[in-house]
Amino acid sequence: MLSDLLEYGLRTAPGLALFGVCYALVRRDRDPLLRIAVLILGFVLLRDAMTPLGFWRFGVTDGGAAWLRFTDDWRVLAVFAASTLALTAAVLRLDPGLRSLVRWGTPDPATLAWGAAGGVLAAGPVLLLATLQPLHERGGEVAATLLPMLLVFALAGNLLEEVLFRGFLQGRLDETFGATRAALLSGLLFAACHSFLASTVTDVGASLLLFTLYEGLICAFLRNRRGVIASTVAHGLAIFLLAGALV
Repeated sequence: MLSDLLEYGLRTAPGLALFGVCYALVRRDRDPLLRIAVLILGFVLLRDAMTPLGFWRFGVTDGGAAWLRFTDDWRVLAVFAASTLALTAAVLRLDPGLRSLVRWGTPDPATLAWGAAGGVLAAGPVLLLATLQPLHERGGEVAATLLPMLLVFALAGNLLEEVLFRGFLQGRLDETFGATRAALLSGLLFAACHSFLASTVTDVGASLLLFTLYEGLICAFLRNRRGVIASTVAHGLAIFLLAGALV
């Protein structure tokens, strides 16, 4: 585990250093759009670099069912979850201008219910198609003991992604384009930022882009209705349902 995490750090460090310099140079700009873009690109690097080291795997069966699996080492999932939470907290603390763009919503039962419904809606079509294919052709079983940490990881990891896309980016786009157009742009840009993952890092292709567009639009409109808390629950739950081999 330690050697894999060390290699991951060494792989991502040069790119992160460049993004860090870029962020420092634009940090005082009145318009936050450029530093939002820098943060999103840095996140894409961190996310996509998980693939060659086997921290997660993607595939599509002969029957067209896409599947997703994460590492079965709970310690790796715990490290990624804790690191992502720390990174999210650091960005929010250090950049008040970006922090002010985030519309969190209220963490009440209604918000959580909207988020859960959004997660089921996002994962539903993929899960329905998956039930037509044998489990061993779509990633195999996942140990029941891994599921609690997988859920924690899915929610923590996707909190950062939601803060970036639905908090910072959609919040900034709201100011120029209004809520509906900003939500559409947020969903489209979210899917576009998975292009390398779909086409060069893996060979999943268009099915990954279609899913992320569908999921991104659900999360974007949830953000408009109930805030980033709801979109994070939806995103995290969808990934957990897809990766947990529950069907």
